[in-house]
Formats: sequence, structure tokens, C-alpha cells
Amino acid sequence: MSPDHLKLYESSGSPNSRRVRIFVAEKGICVSRVPVDLGAKEQFSEAYAKINPRRVVPTLVLEDGTAIGEVPAILRYLEEVYPETPLLGTSATNKALVTMWERRMELEGFAAVMETVRNKVAGLKGRAIAGAHDYEQIPGLVERGYQRIANFYTDLEARLGEAPFVAGDWFSVADITAIVTVDFATKALDLAIPEGNSATRRWYDKVAARSSFTA
Repeated sequence: MSPDHLKLYESSGSPNSRRVRIFVAEKGICVSRVPVDLGAKEQFSEAYAKINPRRVVPTLVLEDGTAIGEVPAILRYLEEVYPETPLLGTSATNKALVTMWERRMELEGFAAVMETVRNKVAGLKGRAIAGAHDYEQIPGLVERGYQRIANFYTDLEARLGEAPFVAGDWFSVADITAIVTVDFATKALDLAIPEGNSATRRWYDKVAARSSFTA
């Protein structure tokens, strides 16, 4: 399939976009990447709003013009169309476990970092929640966010102390979301993997060495 069949509207600075880029790289899918300049607020342009009314990235546009937003939906589509190198599981049980752990990584880790960043960074004043509507920052959510991230690291360490990968014995989308979360927290909030979290460090070094993680 040529790049013209799939267009991924994304941003190099968007952690959600990176989740999709890594997924695409793992599967070896050919897509045409269309950059959206978040700094210039290109996501709020009328042209992009027609593609994604929520005015967020990433968005996958198919050959027939169908636009798919939201990371889980994009990944589900790609997994169904390109089943080789499965990242969302294989058997019914396996798929359920991957979904469960990926959901936990997103809710307990990724969302916690995102909430903290959007309520802390001065440049996001009035934009505390991504999307089409404006919301004021709530300073109290920053303090709670730091606590949530600390708990995420504690829970992740416990999980990786009992399994080589987040969802079990196999690499999956849960690992992609988890590592993007760690990098997001490290870069945006200076909250790297705590010293002493040896299981997490072992996992991180192994997974981050995959070529897809340069995407």
C-alpha cells in the first residue's frame, strides 16, 4: 500500500502522535505523515477542523476520506487491516489482557502526566483540557498529578517485577503507551524513573532500544 492511501496528521511534539508513530513503525506500515504545527495553533485552523472537529492530533485519514481520531481507534483500525506483527493481542484472553493493561497505562500514567502538564504550563493557560473547548487551569490538579505519577511509577515497578513486559510475556501496545508516558513525564515534568526501580529500568532499556522508538 502506498503512502497516499493513509495520511497521518500528527505533530512531532505530541505524545499521542508518538504512540501512533511507534505502532506504525513496529508494523512496518507505510503512511504519509502530514505535520500539524501545534505551536502555530494549526490544529485550530478551519482546514484542520474539517478533518478533526476536536482539533487534536493525531488523525488518520483513509483513501476514501474517512477520518479516524483518538489513538485507540486509530490503532484498532491499523491492527485489523494489518494483522501481521499483532500488538493488540491474539487469543481472546490475550487481547483482553493487552486491552486491560494498555488502559491502565493510559488512565493511571499517560492521563496523569497530561493533566499535570496542562494545568501547570503557563503557555496552556485557558487550555487545560485538549479539544475544541477552552478550560481554565486548576492549580490543585498539579499537586495531585505529581502524586498520581508517583503512584504510577510504584505500580509499574510492581508489575514489571512479575512480568517481562507490561501485558505479560510479550511486547504489546501497553509497552508503547507506558514508555511514551515515562518519556513524557521525564521531558515535560523532570519526573524520570525513580532510582531503585530496577525492574522498570530493565524493561525501559530493553524496549527503548527497539528501532521503532526513534519514530
